Amino acid sequence: MPSANQPEWVVARRRAIGERIRAARLEANLTQEAVALRAETDRPSVVRIEQGQQAPTIDTLIRIAEAIDVPLRDLMN
Repeated sequence: MPSANQPEWVVARRRAIGERIRAARLEANLTQEAVALRAETDRPSVVRIEQGQQAPTIDTLIRIAEAIDVPLRDLMN
C-alpha cells in the first residue's frame, strides 16, 4: 500500500509503472489472474500494482515482466 510519507512524484512514477504493466498485459492478451499465476503472486496484488496503490518489490517486478514476456526496462521507463 502507498505510504503517506511518499512525495507525489514517487506516487506518480509508481502509477506510471502500473499503467505500463497493464498495457503490456493487455497487449499480451493476459488476464490479471494469468499474470498472477505466472508471477507466483496473487491477483489482488497485481490489481494494486497496476493501479499504483502497491509498491512492488524488484523481485515481483522481475516476475511480472517474465510473466508478461517483456523486458523489465520496458516497464520501468
